[in-house]
Amino acid sequence: MKSRWSDADARALAGLDLLVYASRLIGAETSLVVWGGGNTSIKVAERDHRGRQIPVLRVKGSGSDLKSVQKKDFPGVRMEDILALLDREDMGDEEMVAYLAHALQDVGGARPSIETLLHGFLPAEAVIHTHADAIVSLTNNDRAREVIAGVYGRSVRPLAYRRPGFRISRDVADTIRANPDAKALILEKHGTIAWGRTVREAYEATIELITPAEEAIAERKKGRKVFGGARVPALPAGERRRVAVAVAPRLRGLLGRSILAFDDGDEVLEFVSSAEAGALSQIGPATPDHTIYSKRLPCYVPADDPERLVPVIASAVERFVADYTAYFTGHAPPGLTLTDPMPRVVLVPGLGMFTAGKDKRTAGIVDDIYRHTIAVLGNASAFGRYVSLSARDAFDVEYWPLELYKLTLAPPEKELARRVALVTGGASGIGRATAARLAREGAHVVVGDLDAAGARKVADEIVSASGAGRALGVRMDVASEGSVEQAFEAAVLAYGGLDILVSNAGIAHGAAVNRMELADWERSFAVNATGHFLVARAALRLFKSQGRGGATVFVATKNVMSPGKDFAAYSASKAAEAQLAKVVAIEGGPVGIRSNIVNPDAVFQDSKLWSEEIRRERAAAQGIGVDQLEDYYRKRNLLEAPILPEDVAEAILFLASDRSSKTTGCTVTVDGGLRDAFPR
Repeated sequence: MKSRWSDADARALAGLDLLVYASRLIGAETSLVVWGGGNTSIKVAERDHRGRQIPVLRVKGSGSDLKSVQKKDFPGVRMEDILALLDREDMGDEEMVAYLAHALQDVGGARPSIETLLHGFLPAEAVIHTHADAIVSLTNNDRAREVIAGVYGRSVRPLAYRRPGFRISRDVADTIRANPDAKALILEKHGTIAWGRTVREAYEATIELITPAEEAIAERKKGRKVFGGARVPALPAGERRRVAVAVAPRLRGLLGRSILAFDDGDEVLEFVSSAEAGALSQIGPATPDHTIYSKRLPCYVPADDPERLVPVIASAVERFVADYTAYFTGHAPPGLTLTDPMPRVVLVPGLGMFTAGKDKRTAGIVDDIYRHTIAVLGNASAFGRYVSLSARDAFDVEYWPLELYKLTLAPPEKELARRVALVTGGASGIGRATAARLAREGAHVVVGDLDAAGARKVADEIVSASGAGRALGVRMDVASEGSVEQAFEAAVLAYGGLDILVSNAGIAHGAAVNRMELADWERSFAVNATGHFLVARAALRLFKSQGRGGATVFVATKNVMSPGKDFAAYSASKAAEAQLAKVVAIEGGPVGIRSNIVNPDAVFQDSKLWSEEIRRERAAAQGIGVDQLEDYYRKRNLLEAPILPEDVAEAILFLASDRSSKTTGCTVTVDGGLRDAFPR
């Protein structure tokens, strides 16, 4: 492993700023820490609330990630209060957390790491703790002590596994006191602790610790078949995509409302398809931190034929739930409730890996964590039989009261959390406003539009506002069966399935019937009728595959109820859309699929439908000037109000959400009130 330290970058930094710099270097090295894992610290002199100069430990706060950590993520803890605990034999987790809350330098700041005392009890100025894959590979085998001694001699001291907390902090302090010449510590099935008189020394000590482990692994793996070689041949890339698209919605239906990620990278595919994957994957996690996100074990699907997966996956998930429930029952204290027995990781030979989370970010974290696990499984097995935490130890981490307490601090999930929506015509106007509105309520949004760049721009805006992975922009021609299928495939590969369809894309053409060209009539029906059929059909197939219902909202028009002069192609094709929406309600009702309609009128803002040509044509049809058009439409409604994209988006949100869970086959008008367009 190479040092990433740059004198040029670090020269102007000192104290906590330098620690932030080093922490990000550690976080950038993906084999050193999983997301949110690892912690770093520095001891500094600061003024307390009385103005006294006192020693303070600045340590990474709970829940922050080293890749993006900032100064505010390092709460300060008074060293006097930390060292006062050195004479204690033990201390409960809740008592320790409460104690440290009173020792904070900054009242109301981030909560310090559970390993704060470990950092504080070490006399070094700077301390770095990682979960390096290479080191865990040395410890997670049945020859761990022998392997560590062979690589490091006595300069690095191993410690038996103990869950993070007070006792491991005392173990570390006692070991250093008994071995003052030790250069670093290795915590079995956990990671490394390195230190230095300066932040740079601690960083370089960490990097120097990894290199011998990497060299030992490389030497042991020479000429060996990783994971015993292949058992199931991997499908070709195109076939993997096709099968994943078919399987993901079924799997998502089994797992409950969640976001799925699919990974068929080379390392993943090699492992899941191997002869040893079935047995190795069921031994346990690489480190305690892995357990928190990915659970103790993945769901391994014992498939020999990736083409016939659905019943095998269903059986594997059912077996996982039964085994996990038994694991919980066998270890849970009285009063603890099982809330989620579903797997977070599903391994499919020949195909790849699915991971599940409450959002795309979490599903990605689980994927990253299990990739670390795969690396450790392969490397550790080169030294001996892979070993992991006991079931008891894994349970104690997964259901650690401090972790469960952290869940209670999380804000309540938003209305559309864990749901996936696809919005057609999403690059502008009603579609754009709707995509943004659904995203603000927690949905993951696929923005489809003929204008691919516009769709990606809207998706980028949502990501900027709501977070990475929350939106995807795709080119989508609703009049093309192939284009629609590709867009839905993209949604499934990105998120695992679909919960909401907003069928919004449309075009307008104005001409009297006797002057209308056949091509214009057919184009109107291709987009405004057939286009809605194609996306509705694709959505229905997905909804039924998932088996958990779904919501479709068709954006029609006031012209369905009240057609306009010289607007036959638009009015007739949109009326066909409305009838389609009602049939979808009839056919979808028995399986929990709702279908409703929104009838807007004269939405000019950000609208591509109201082109200059359409504006001129509609103004001529009403006998007014183009500059009077918007005012004319405003004044003709009962409220004399302009209709904005955001107004329509609110109605769509209502029909897409559980607020309207008992409503289907309904038409909601958003037109300011037009008597001849009242639904009847």
